[in-house]
Amino acid sequence: MDKLIITAACDSSVSYPSNANCPAPTRENTEMIAQEYIRCADAGASISHLHGVRKLETAIQVDGRKLSRIDVDGWAEITDRIRAERDTIIQFGIAGARFEDRVPLLDLGPEMMSVAFNAHDEHFQPDPEYPPNCIYSLHTLDELRDYAVALPERDVKPEIEVFHSGAIWNLRKLHSEELLVEPLWATLFIDWEGGSWTPPTEAAIIYMTDLLPEFVNYNVSVMSTTTQWKLLSMVIGLGGHVRVGAEDNPFLSPGELADSNARLVAKIVRIAEGLGREIATPTEARRSLAWARDEKDRRLRVSAG
Repeated sequence: MDKLIITAACDSSVSYPSNANCPAPTRENTEMIAQEYIRCADAGASISHLHGVRKLETAIQVDGRKLSRIDVDGWAEITDRIRAERDTIIQFGIAGARFEDRVPLLDLGPEMMSVAFNAHDEHFQPDPEYPPNCIYSLHTLDELRDYAVALPERDVKPEIEVFHSGAIWNLRKLHSEELLVEPLWATLFIDWEGGSWTPPTEAAIIYMTDLLPEFVNYNVSVMSTTTQWKLLSMVIGLGGHVRVGAEDNPFLSPGELADSNARLVAKIVRIAEGLGREIATPTEARRSLAWARDEKDRRLRVSAG
C-alpha cells in the first residue's frame, strides 16, 4: 500500500464563516495564512490546498454564475512565503472561479490546480445566524478541455474534483480524447451540501471509488462533522488518500473547534499510524503522482519564468 498523502485545506471563510480561527486570506494577513500552511506541512501534510486572496460574488452574475474573483498578487504573496520556508506541493484551489480568471495563476508555478469536473452547486450555512454562501457554475466539457490543454503547458497537474458520479463520466470522456495524462489525481467530495451532494456513508464511498478507473489515484474530503474521522479512517484502510482542514471540517470532534489546521492534520496522522499506514513526504508524494522533477527544479522554472 502506498504511503498516505495528506492534503491540508486551511481556508474556511466560505464554508464556516463564523470560524474566527481561520480568517479569510487578505493582502494584510498573507504571512499569517502562509504560516498556517507551514504548520500543516510540519504536522505531516504533503499537499497544501491553497486559497489565496479572493472574494465571493454576492449575487448571480449576467453569465449565470456566482463564483469567486481572484487577486493574483495576493495569491503570489502567500505562495512565495510558503515556498521560502518549506518544501510542500502547492495545489491551487478555488475551482469555483472563471477559467480566464485562473489562467494568470499558472504563472505562479503551482504543481497542481483544482478543476471541478461537475457543475458547482454548493450551499454553505453551518451557522443559521449567517446567510448561506452559495457557489453556482456549469463547467462545460469545452471548459474542461481548455484546462486539460493549459495545465500541461505550464507543467501543472490537475486535481480533478469529483462531487458526484457525473464528474467521473467527464473524466473518462476527456481521457478517451487523450487529453488527460496518467496517472490522474482526483478528490472525492463527500457531504458537500448543495445540488452536487454525495451522502457521508460507507456505501457512497465504495460506490464512488468503484467507479474510478484504475489509473486514478484518489483522495477523499468529508464535510460531515459527525462522520468525517470514521469515513477517512475507512479510506486510509482501503488505500486511498485523505484531505483535512478547516475548509472541510474545522472540528477535532463534534463541538471541539480546532485552534489550528495543524491539529487536524496531526489527528489524521495519529489515525493513520494506528492503522499501520506510513505518511508520505512531499518528495514521496511527487514520486507516487509521477512527477519527474523535484521542488528545487520547480523553483528554478518559476524563477526563470
